[in-house]
Amino acid sequence: MAEFFASGRVADLILLMLVLEGAALGLYHHRTGRGIALGAILPFLLAGAAFALSLRAALTGAGWTWVALPLMGAFGAHLWDIAARWRR
Repeated sequence: MAEFFASGRVADLILLMLVLEGAALGLYHHRTGRGIALGAILPFLLAGAAFALSLRAALTGAGWTWVALPLMGAFGAHLWDIAARWRR
């Protein structure tokens, strides 16, 4: 289990789960017209993906810039999500 985390594969699993979650929610909304539209959850999914990329970089010993850049992206996606929710 330690190797699973140290290799960064845990972050890959998180990214896969985010993609599957987005695909499932988007497909459900497309087919039924119910649920959450993909556009409404896109900033949330992007923030999660950016955090996962930052986690992967940190776990694999990448330089601090490779940890910080996705965190800045997550912050931007978070602000996008807040702005979108504020308008509703």
